[in-house]
Amino acid sequence: MSINIQLHKNDLPDDLNLGNIIAVDGEFMGLNVRRDPLCLIQISSGNSDAHIVQFDRENYQAPNLVKLLKDGNITKIFHYGRADMAHIKYYLNTDTNNILDTKIASKLARSYSDNHSLKTLIKEFINIDINKQFQSSDFGGELTPAQLKYCANDVIYLHKIHHKLYKILERENRKNLYHECLKFLKIRVDLDLALFKEDIWSHK
Repeated sequence: MSINIQLHKNDLPDDLNLGNIIAVDGEFMGLNVRRDPLCLIQISSGNSDAHIVQFDRENYQAPNLVKLLKDGNITKIFHYGRADMAHIKYYLNTDTNNILDTKIASKLARSYSDNHSLKTLIKEFINIDINKQFQSSDFGGELTPAQLKYCANDVIYLHKIHHKLYKILERENRKNLYHECLKFLKIRVDLDLALFKEDIWSHK
């Protein structure tokens, strides 16, 4: 499949229209939000496109991107949005509104599996075996073509995967449970940023 990958410095273009349902992912220098800065945000309209925003990490001024993420009329599909949304809130100083999440959907729909990685979902639902070699690589400097392709793969399939997972959720009568979980996601992000990493519902 041919992918249209466009790299943007610091922000999305003023005139870019990606539609009302977008896939979103982020790349960081690690998973510790306060230590490991947000490097990239990649977005896809679902039409074999990937728009990758690379930040200069000096001020994180990205008004077009922030407006898109805040817009409650635009649906954002993540895979494990908890990490992405925490970095977005910490570095771009904005909430991300109107969220779907393929990892949460997978855990509720695919109770026949204990593997809910994006690579597994792409293989099962799209029948493509993607290369995750660059999952742990340096996204803080100049990006190679291989890194750009890796970033694109993280978003271009999410529309189709979510559609297929949602069909299972409907069939198994777990759709309402999924939507209730999504309501809590922003609170879970706030707990992470407040350094409450443990399960607050546990007995201990």
